[in-house]
Amino acid sequence: EQGAEVVLSSFGRVMSITERVARKLPSPPQIVELDVTDDDHLAALAARVGGHLDGVVHAIGYAPESCLGGGFLDAPWPDVATAIRVSAFSLKALAVAARPLMCPGGSIVGLDFDNSRQAWPVYDWMGVAKAAFESTARYLARDLGPQGVRVNLVAAGPIKTMAAKSIPGFEDFEGVWATRAPIGWDVTDPEPAARGCIALLSDWFPATTGEIVHVDGGVHAMGA
Repeated sequence: EQGAEVVLSSFGRVMSITERVARKLPSPPQIVELDVTDDDHLAALAARVGGHLDGVVHAIGYAPESCLGGGFLDAPWPDVATAIRVSAFSLKALAVAARPLMCPGGSIVGLDFDNSRQAWPVYDWMGVAKAAFESTARYLARDLGPQGVRVNLVAAGPIKTMAAKSIPGFEDFEGVWATRAPIGWDVTDPEPAARGCIALLSDWFPATTGEIVHVDGGVHAMGA
């Protein structure tokens, strides 16, 4: 929406990167420090942001090295717990922290990589975390719906982001999309996924919640 104010969140070593990106925007937004595993940060979020929020985008994911790249059988529980907390439980934590600022008609959108029906190579425990993320979104849709808040996910195809650099064998995903996306897929172009998020944040989907919208060139609908 034109004229809408944007608030970004970041923390730790990534904060400087977020600040650099923010300076490139036409109107540099407010940046709030938020570690979704820090209860104090979550409790202080509403006061730090102030005003009200029309929408929230969850673009958070992390798994320790042991949880990716073929180590599914060997990854220890503490590492798996970290992956699930940061990549799945954080959706609930962020929604609860932002809830005091959200009015009826508000929208929460999460960035997903669909793991509801298949196991991907090298994705391992992050895939399990994403499946939990999808389930978390459905339960949030149930519990926040009476307050008029929608919760949906955008399941995008692989995009070359900073997060993707930490996934061993990311090129395997590129190969799948190169051969199976019926309308094609550009791993260097984040715009289709961003447009999907904007659409779900807007009032063009007033009666849609608990949904996973695939923005992946059609790969999810294709057989082997």
